[in-house]
Amino acid sequence: MLNENVKNLLNAGMWDLATCADGEPNVVPVAFKMITEDGKLAIGDVFLETTLNNLNANNEKIVISVYDAQSLEGYQIKGTAEYLTEGEIVSAFKAMVEKMFNEGATAKGALLITPEKVIVTTPGANNKKVL
Repeated sequence: MLNENVKNLLNAGMWDLATCADGEPNVVPVAFKMITEDGKLAIGDVFLETTLNNLNANNEKIVISVYDAQSLEGYQIKGTAEYLTEGEIVSAFKAMVEKMFNEGATAKGALLITPEKVIVTTPGANNKKVL
């Protein structure tokens, strides 16, 4: 589902993470992120309280937007998230966050997102194309 162009952009930039509940959208930038070996997207939970509440209210539906501000290459990834509180992914995020914040903050868990649809947002002929 995630081709090499999408993976390269996901690895290079920050992600904007969008959720919605009760008609109230929410979007946040995330820096603690990774692509798993099986093509899922993982996000460390440091400050995701509203995001988690929205996921619980909206059948775990989530959208990620990633783009390159110079080339304008971009993708929207729609999927379903599950929340993890233990395991290798959570441990990796805990180590990342604690290192960045000099142990002043930690990851409480992680979102593991299963991509269901990838949509091109790059301006041009392929805009809105589903990969």
